[in-house]
Amino acid sequence: MADGRTNGTAVTGLGLVTPAGLGVEENWERVLSGRSCATRDPALGELSVDFSCRVPGFDAGELLGGFAGWQLERFVQLAIVASRMAVADAGWDSTTWDGTRVGVVLGNSLGGAATFAEQHDTLRERGPEKVSPLLVTKYMPNMVAGYVAIDCGARGPSLVTATACASGATAIGTARDLLRSGVCDIVLAGASESALTPTVMAGLCKMGALSKSGDAPEHAGKPFDAERDGFVAAEAAGVLVLEREEDARARGATIRALVSGYGSSSDAHHATAPHPDGEGIERALRAALADAGVAPSDVRHVNAHGTATAMNDLVEGRMLRRVLGDAPLVTSTKGVTGHALAAAGAIEAAYTVLAVQHGTVPPTANLKNPDPAIELDLVSGEPRTTLVDVAVSTSLGFGGHNAALVITAA
Repeated sequence: MADGRTNGTAVTGLGLVTPAGLGVEENWERVLSGRSCATRDPALGELSVDFSCRVPGFDAGELLGGFAGWQLERFVQLAIVASRMAVADAGWDSTTWDGTRVGVVLGNSLGGAATFAEQHDTLRERGPEKVSPLLVTKYMPNMVAGYVAIDCGARGPSLVTATACASGATAIGTARDLLRSGVCDIVLAGASESALTPTVMAGLCKMGALSKSGDAPEHAGKPFDAERDGFVAAEAAGVLVLEREEDARARGATIRALVSGYGSSSDAHHATAPHPDGEGIERALRAALADAGVAPSDVRHVNAHGTATAMNDLVEGRMLRRVLGDAPLVTSTKGVTGHALAAAGAIEAAYTVLAVQHGTVPPTANLKNPDPAIELDLVSGEPRTTLVDVAVSTSLGFGGHNAALVITAA
């Protein structure tokens, strides 16, 4: 272990609402199975890509009460359920904390895309008097943090990060900084996204981001495979409860793992393509390692961004080999969950926490023929059990946003 390793930020609670299931146990079991969640999506039946990864069995009325089914947009509903799970997992509730010292930092990119599309049609077909008064509050991305704060009585800073597919990791890093600065004692951090609308999906398809392996959706989305052709779009929410390590230990909390390092950067290169040399994500990763006080050789596992697009996997794979060598066990859990856009970095950080906690690295679903140009120890087929005391989760977003997290054993 490199000298200078710092105390981390404690992860005391996890909440996951993803295509892999509701709650930590369902998620971890499905991710370890290496079985894709992709299925036909009736809402996308008119599109050339008619499959996605949606959250199964999610009933907002049952989980949140009657008003939530119509007053709150789905990305907010997912986030509230995930945050309640995380808070309960951490052993907190709104009666046992000082809400003025509790912050919320959640990522989101596309807000209430479904409501916006629906109300746009209403305006054109029925006129302005029929547009819903809830349009603005259901559409605005910031409402995911606003409503979670309302729900749990968090009266500290309430923020939304929007760094595209790096939003979740950015939120966790920002939350860590709020704790380090002393502004907050507890922060709910993560992200939520639910934008599987025909318009958004058609746009992603036209830009060449989505897999077109529609004959068998469960075999689409092949991170790091030589035959990869794009990702399967998903919805999800992931929330982590973060506290200063010394505070968590003082109250006797169960610490799942530590967020010990965070780094971010911008490619300043292209709207959608990563820098061809991976220069930006490399800077973010090296900054995260330095922040954690660990050497590249200390890293035993990487939960990679791994979108299954041709450029991302090649650029990221070569960067990981250059910085970390071929020793870490590398996986992309997007093969199972699909790509949840802004929420991806949050749920993948949670899976990295679980990998550290349980000493188990999940396999990459659908990885049958690894790209020979990506010289990494890619986990496929079955999970691998090993010591995972230092792990990394990387995230890259449109606009050239990069974020990296270092997760270590408690």
